[in-house]
Amino acid sequence: MKIYNYTDLSKSKIEELCSRQIEDDKLIESRVADIVQAVKTEGDKALFNFAKTFDQVELEKLFLDGEELKAIAATIPPEAKKAIDTAYQNIKNFHLSQLKKEDKVETMPGVVCWREARAIEKVGLYIPGGTAVLPSTFLMLAIPALIAGCKEIVVCSPPQPDGQGKTNCYLAYCAVLLGIEKVFLIGGAQAVAAMAFGTESVPQVYKIFGPGNRYVTTAKTMVQNRVAIDMPAGPSEVLVIADETANPSFVAADLLAQAEHGTDSQAILVSTSNDIISETLKEVENQLAILPRKNIAAKAIANSYAVLAKDLDEAMQFSNEYAPEHLILATENFESVIPLIINAGSVFLGNFTPESVGDYASGTNHTLPTSGFAKAYSGVSTDAFLKKITFQHLSPQGLDNIGATVEILAAAEGLAAHKNAVSIRLKNSIR
Repeated sequence: MKIYNYTDLSKSKIEELCSRQIEDDKLIESRVADIVQAVKTEGDKALFNFAKTFDQVELEKLFLDGEELKAIAATIPPEAKKAIDTAYQNIKNFHLSQLKKEDKVETMPGVVCWREARAIEKVGLYIPGGTAVLPSTFLMLAIPALIAGCKEIVVCSPPQPDGQGKTNCYLAYCAVLLGIEKVFLIGGAQAVAAMAFGTESVPQVYKIFGPGNRYVTTAKTMVQNRVAIDMPAGPSEVLVIADETANPSFVAADLLAQAEHGTDSQAILVSTSNDIISETLKEVENQLAILPRKNIAAKAIANSYAVLAKDLDEAMQFSNEYAPEHLILATENFESVIPLIINAGSVFLGNFTPESVGDYASGTNHTLPTSGFAKAYSGVSTDAFLKKITFQHLSPQGLDNIGATVEILAAAEGLAAHKNAVSIRLKNSIR
């Protein structure tokens, strides 16, 4: 990892460090465009071909049904079943707390306005499964969708390259636990395209959720003229702010936890202490050597860096510009830093709050904005599966009170019919 001193960095260099642009982005876009077009025009045929090409699997059908999922789920180890059950309950409790009915507001006598939530009827959930299948993502997406009341939930996840081309017991158990009766064995950009346009087998949805690699993220942005998406959630990232009260071994473990997601992940360390940076990087090397996914993590670490800041205020200035998906405050003084946080997807406070707990079981959602999009996007929540409809009701008194205001504004805009819709009622109302 390269080490930079914040005070030596120009504005343009900071922007460069915070950029997640990769040289072959244009090539990715071209390939994804071809995949999306193939699915749009050829439907299921394209999906079977892509499964053979990308997943090395000859599929007999594109989905697993309820009975097949139950059979696979039955093979789950008891300890894994218990862990998923615990995560399920915590995630459910947190997302249930987000269902709050809004009060009606009388903006002036006789004029009442309010909003009511309605579930998005058809949603698509993408569960990554390239180098690792993520049942935790299944929980993070399906639980708020169910709480919101979505009528149709379409789930796509790549078939496993195990010779059988199905899914693993963990994801199958999640499906059974959640009451999901069908999982489509489709991965990558082709899954996004299938949910966006619909095929003979895959229903078209109104909004697509889920993280993924650059192909998935690019596909999501390409289909936005057809379907809504949760956010541009691409390669995972973490930024750790550490002062002299941090534990270098803890910080190193957090950096590597993010790095093992994929070679294009980023793990950034911003510290107020040269010693903490030095000790952390030594710990990274020691811990990296024994990781099963060390080849992946090593490439991600090679593309990451550390920044030396003079104090926590300066560290937060860099963090807000970077706008990390995950922000870890590895300091005993995190309370004083919280008000300074402007841009971040999810925040982990103190030396005993690893980002892994948010990934799996604390209850918060791990589907979060990446690539700097935390400057404008929130992570997935129950609200993400809802749309809010506004209502208003006027009594005759209310129309009398507000009528002249609307008439004047409509006339000022030259919209006579708008003015008349009020005037005609005022003439016929009892005053």
